[in-house]
Amino acid sequence: MTHDTPIDAGTLFRRHAAFVANFLARIGVPRTELEDIVQEVFTTAHRKGGYRPGVARPTTWLAELAMRANANRRRGQRRARVASDMGPVERAVDPKARASEVVASREALDDVQAALGTMDDDKRALFVLFEIEDEPCEAIAAALGIPVGTVYSRLHAARKQFKKAYRRQQVLPRRQGARA
Repeated sequence: MTHDTPIDAGTLFRRHAAFVANFLARIGVPRTELEDIVQEVFTTAHRKGGYRPGVARPTTWLAELAMRANANRRRGQRRARVASDMGPVERAVDPKARASEVVASREALDDVQAALGTMDDDKRALFVLFEIEDEPCEAIAAALGIPVGTVYSRLHAARKQFKKAYRRQQVLPRRQGARA
């Protein structure tokens, strides 16, 4: 199937449900709510008649739907912060690594997730799409309905915000027992 072929919601789900779940986890959706929001994303995709070819790729289009679903979820909640899903982070650690490497990897991944958690929602989503999901700026712009120059500008600001937050995570003392 080419980039120019329409994709129905069922096919989108089979091909991209894991992407949507991982994206939502990376932008801070709690594990307990992932399934519901993923379902909402694909229900919306179905209501819209599936993916229609354009500048946006199916994944960036779904990410935009996911961002909206997450925004709706957050509007319905109180302002209490909920810890993000660490499942994708835990799965990223090489199971064959030595214990000390695993601990170091988990700590680094925890720092990345914590730094992402401090970012503004829009910047975090854009950062995750570009830096982690490897989506092109043109596709992100099309999915979000903004000029590509705005994507570049926001990405620059997001990188600065992430670097600052990550450096701050690096200097924070680890909790007791975290290095076990």
